[in-house]
Amino acid sequence: MSDSDASPHRRGRLIVLAGPSGVGKSSVVRVVRRTLPELWFSVSVTTRDPRPGEIDGEDYHFVTAAEFDRMIEAGELLEWASVHGGLHRSGTPADPVEKALEEGKPVLLELDLAGARAVRVSKPEAQLVFMAPPTWEDLVHRLTSRATEESAATERRLETAKVELAAQDEFDTVIVNTDVDHSCEELVSLLVGSSSVGPS
Repeated sequence: MSDSDASPHRRGRLIVLAGPSGVGKSSVVRVVRRTLPELWFSVSVTTRDPRPGEIDGEDYHFVTAAEFDRMIEAGELLEWASVHGGLHRSGTPADPVEKALEEGKPVLLELDLAGARAVRVSKPEAQLVFMAPPTWEDLVHRLTSRATEESAATERRLETAKVELAAQDEFDTVIVNTDVDHSCEELVSLLVGSSSVGPS
């Protein structure tokens, strides 16, 4: 009896997506979620305020600092980290991730660099994917054209981005986000493995 892909119980693939703020991760993830209905996307908890257009429970679970502390103490987070020099904290609820993997669903986590490193330790089977901008100038333009933040916050994000870009060799795969649809195709192929997406 062979233990093949036809096995009735196969764990889902765990993909961790990271990359600098402004690189377009959220836009790509939205397309991936429409393209791959069976995907289980982990919604992070964060203590930062919602940006315009963000929906609680869909983009993030927005919580107070006190609630975040409670989740840490209760061991409910797979990983968590302070972001942008302590500007806010974000983390990943652990139980829903494990449940989805056990059910055989492809799982996508969108994390920062520290979060990706933490998941690599706690779940070595995870495949780490780094999303990079076409050029540094392109990333600077995307961040400075945002009208939602003060210049000091933008400068913090650019400093963080330099650190993140320098660490991309730690990742298993690098996707250069020149086009949202193409980046989506690359990410979907990693989530589902060698099987084709849609009609062949």
